[in-house]
Amino acid sequence: MLLDLVTARRTVFVGGKGGVGKTSVAAALALGRARSGARVLLVSTDPAHNLGHLWGRPVGDEPVRLVGPEDLVSGRGTGTGTAGHVDGLEVDPERTVEQHLSAVAETMRRLLPERMHAPAARHLQLARQAPGTHESAVLERIAEAVELGEEAYDLVVFDTAPSGHTLRLLALPEQLVSWTEALLANRDRSERFGAAVRGLGGGRETGHDAELRRVLLRRRNRFSRLREVVTDPARTGFVLVLTAELLPIAETMEVYEKLTGLGVDVAALVANRRSPADAGELLDRRRRQEDEHLVRLRQRVPDVPLLDVPLLPGELVGTQALAALADRLGPSPS
Repeated sequence: MLLDLVTARRTVFVGGKGGVGKTSVAAALALGRARSGARVLLVSTDPAHNLGHLWGRPVGDEPVRLVGPEDLVSGRGTGTGTAGHVDGLEVDPERTVEQHLSAVAETMRRLLPERMHAPAARHLQLARQAPGTHESAVLERIAEAVELGEEAYDLVVFDTAPSGHTLRLLALPEQLVSWTEALLANRDRSERFGAAVRGLGGGRETGHDAELRRVLLRRRNRFSRLREVVTDPARTGFVLVLTAELLPIAETMEVYEKLTGLGVDVAALVANRRSPADAGELLDRRRRQEDEHLVRLRQRVPDVPLLDVPLLPGELVGTQALAALADRLGPSPS
């Protein structure tokens, strides 16, 4: 049972190849936990955000209520009357980058001599479009969402970008921690040299040194904490969504190996939109072909629970439709 598999976790990432239904599964998972009384934060890190379309309401860069306790009242088709709720947000990397660079610019204006203001502004303008800037901004928001989840929610569900982008993000905390520690080590050496010079009457320590060190320590600690959370199987799990077709199966096996290499626990596989076996010859043949693909998957990934989710009628839009999908996340996985 997928809902049972994630009940003890505080953070769940839902990912996979583009177009396999990650957003729908993530939203149904969030709704399913809310129906059991959990306070859930649903976060989209996919640049092609779909939460707003899925829930039929505006969703932005700050948490907004998607489903409240009043929506989980028996008789409205979505629950049995609990105190749970789902809040949603869609990460806006542009806004995060702008806020970060504005803060840096203000610090530079305060600490640098006026003749350095123009060169510093040009440097920040280049940094806005530098490779990795948006990925770092998204990672910063993921870390913030995890911290917010620990303070105010029982579960944070991340609806992630397609696999390659997500894998790069999950590899970043290790890289950023190492990079920041190298910067701190350089600052320590610089400060020791500066102390020696000051001892000879060559100058005094500036507030800039102390402030820079505080910023570096704060970032190092935040990303170190995120790395600990993401690689702790008691707190975090990754749900891989796929369709039982050749390319999604191949990508799922590759992503599984890379996630385990990063120390991330893959909690479950979800084979989404499974063809019915009793709806005519065409779909019956397709079902048999899907079964063959899943046999290959089980041979490569034998120990991770696999849940079949059937192809459902209608559009998966709105709370009622998501509740129907959430009901399908309950059968015992194979």
